[in-house]
Amino acid sequence: MDKRDNILFSDTFDVKDVDKGGKKFDRVSRIDARSQTHDMSLIVDINSELYPVDAGDKVKLTLASSLGESFGAGWRSYINGDERSLADDYDYVMFGRVYRYDDESGSKVSAFVSFGGLLMCLEGDIRHLQNLVVGDTVYLLMKTI
Repeated sequence: MDKRDNILFSDTFDVKDVDKGGKKFDRVSRIDARSQTHDMSLIVDINSELYPVDAGDKVKLTLASSLGESFGAGWRSYINGDERSLADDYDYVMFGRVYRYDDESGSKVSAFVSFGGLLMCLEGDIRHLQNLVVGDTVYLLMKTI
């Protein structure tokens, strides 16, 4: 199986704002970003102590169904360090569940994912988000470029 089969979405984003409405929590920042390729908008909460991001930064965001090069491999497969993981190529990783999918506006949709209380909304053309299904688990991977 091709190692890209587990990639649900990937693009580079320009960070427009960080904590636009003011910082709500000490270690959490809300990032507002716009994709460079697919005309997508992103709002995502991150642990700013682990992964600090500033307005003007460029980040690569990938959503994947697994971290392995083969479909279905989770993080436990790599705990001993014997095998490479998709996470090895990124600075920040979260695991969560798709909890809502809004497609009321036709070709533009919004996918909502919760990562243990840190939330993400990814909005754009349905072609780029059709692999995200309510109830499915996903890995969010980010790195600063």
